[in-house]
This record gives sequence, structure tokens and C-alpha cells, in this order.
Amino acid sequence: MATADTAPVHPPALPTQPRSPAPTTDAPPPDPPSGTLIGSVQRALRLLECVAGHRYGAPAKQLARETGLALPTAYHLLRTLVHEGYLRRDKGLFFLGEAAERLSSSGAQQKRRSALAEVLAGLSETIGAPVYYAMYRDGEVDIVCVADTPGAPAVEEWADFRETAHAHAIGQCLLAQLDEAARRDHLDRHPVRPVTRYTVRDDHSLLKRLERVGRSEPVTEYQEYALGTVCGAIPLTVGSTVATVAISLPVRQADRLLPALRQLQGEVGRILGSLSPSISM
Repeated sequence: MATADTAPVHPPALPTQPRSPAPTTDAPPPDPPSGTLIGSVQRALRLLECVAGHRYGAPAKQLARETGLALPTAYHLLRTLVHEGYLRRDKGLFFLGEAAERLSSSGAQQKRRSALAEVLAGLSETIGAPVYYAMYRDGEVDIVCVADTPGAPAVEEWADFRETAHAHAIGQCLLAQLDEAARRDHLDRHPVRPVTRYTVRDDHSLLKRLERVGRSEPVTEYQEYALGTVCGAIPLTVGSTVATVAISLPVRQADRLLPALRQLQGEVGRILGSLSPSISM
């Protein structure tokens, strides 16, 4: 398991953690009165829904009849939807097009993300700490979802998580799961730099640490990313997905970090099967 390095006697100049501005909330706009709704959009959506109900396609006349549209209107809207890629026409039959399928795929991904957020919220409540889920994809650290509470808030991203993977447990855990070439590629693009006085000093020290940790071991860091905060992360492997689930605690609760991390590992192991579809999204 990784441990924090001793701070240098004369540390280099460090960036300061800015105070975050007070959040603002904007009230959602009211629903429009029915008189402002656009009829042609409504009719086009009815056609899309109707086509979606015909697995083997349907001709324009049948779609017009089932949606209650005049045939000339149906033809006009169908041609427009085909042109925009929401429908495709084959031998006189209309099918959903690539644009509509992308919408469907996006909806499914949103559903998986909501399921993941619900799971993380349960873990956060059980462990009494903010819980993070992150992936390494397209050569970058991607914080996918965070669950916290007013009493246990998440760490503020005061320095870009993608550029400081060497400094936080999430990034170190993800880098530890990569092969040596991928790690060096990442560090070529995002070199090690001081984030706090406890941050690992250089690429060589970081790579040695990652070798000691291995690909399947938890990672901990103590105030390397944010002063006053300690973090731990456990690796997740589902197929080719490189991912991690992590927690953070205030430094005054540092003695809780390892027990909480073991609890997190047990909880994730118990629900990993049901979590797999969301992990690999």
C-alpha cells in the first residue's frame, strides 16, 4: 500500500487553494402555456414513437393512419426526419435512424449513471465519508460520479484532477493498474509537480511507489492533493475497464482511513456483480 513521502526541507513554491465562490441557484423556467407549443414538433415526435413501435418498419400510409396525420403532412415530416438521420427509409418502409439510436443509447447511459449514483450514495451513508467513482479512459482520469453529504463533503477540485493524478489516491490507483508504457505516457503529458508540500517529488519516486502497490492493492495518500485531507482508493477491474472507488476524510480522522477503506472494499465486493453494467459505461 502506498504511503506518503516525507516533505522536503525547502519545498518549491506551491499553488494556493482558492476560496470557492458562493454557489448560485437559478429557478427552473416555468412550463410553457399550451398555446406556445409547436405542433409540427409534436407531430414529428408522434411519428418517431410510432416508427419505434414497428420493429420491422412501416410504410408512410400506415404511420399516417396510426398517428392520425394527413398523408401529405406525414410524408413531409417523414422526409425531414430521414434527412436529419432520425429515420431511415428502406424499400418503402421507415425505421429508426442512427440519430434516434444515439438518443436511445444516451438515455440508457443516463439510467446507468443514475443507478451508479444511487449505489455510491448508499456507500457514502454506510461508511460515513464521501465516495468517488473514477475511470481511466482515453488517456485521462475521469471522475464519473461523487456522492457526499453536508456533514461529509467531497474534496474541492482546486487543482485539475486530470493533471494531478500523481497527487491523489484516485489517480495513483488508476495509474497503478496501467502497464509501464501507459504510465510513462501519462506522465509525459502530465508531469509530476508539487500540489502540496506532501506531494510525491518526481516521476521516479512515483513509479517506484506504483510498482510497490501493484495493480490490485488499495492506495492511500495523506495531504498530497489537499491539505487537511487524507484519501484512499481501491481498484476495480471489469473486463478491460480501469476504474476505482475512493473515499476521503479530514486529516483529523486519519486513523479511520484504513478501516473505512477495508469496509469500502468489502461493500464493493458484495455488490460488484450488480454494479458491473454501470462500471463499464
